[in-house]
Amino acid sequence: MIKKINHIGIAVKNIGLSSDLFSKLFEQPAPYTESIPEQKATIAFYPLDESSIELLESTSADSTISKFIEKRGEGIHHICLEVDDINAEVMRLKKHGFQFVNENPSDGSEGCLIVFLHPKSTNGVLIELSQKM
Repeated sequence: MIKKINHIGIAVKNIGLSSDLFSKLFEQPAPYTESIPEQKATIAFYPLDESSIELLESTSADSTISKFIEKRGEGIHHICLEVDDINAEVMRLKKHGFQFVNENPSDGSEGCLIVFLHPKSTNGVLIELSQKM
């Protein structure tokens, strides 16, 4: 079951400069940052009530974040939906014809399991499903 919007991911070229900008916007100090080797990214989270804004900086020229920025520039990369049971959601959504970037959950930030729905099946929006462990 989809519970809520967990966060909105924003692809950025420089997480340090972007953190300064978003710290001013949200009137918050520099956020929690984490390196996610499996995703080839460094992330920073700004908590906002029950959701957050996630800044994503690539750590490799061949990462999806690098490719996204090269193609579209900095900006909204994905919307993350929090789910109770990620495997059940994958099965449910596959039955409805949704396509996935990855059907097998992988490690995300803060110990979560994640999968991505392909934008071709979600009106051009990359959707991340995330299950807290």
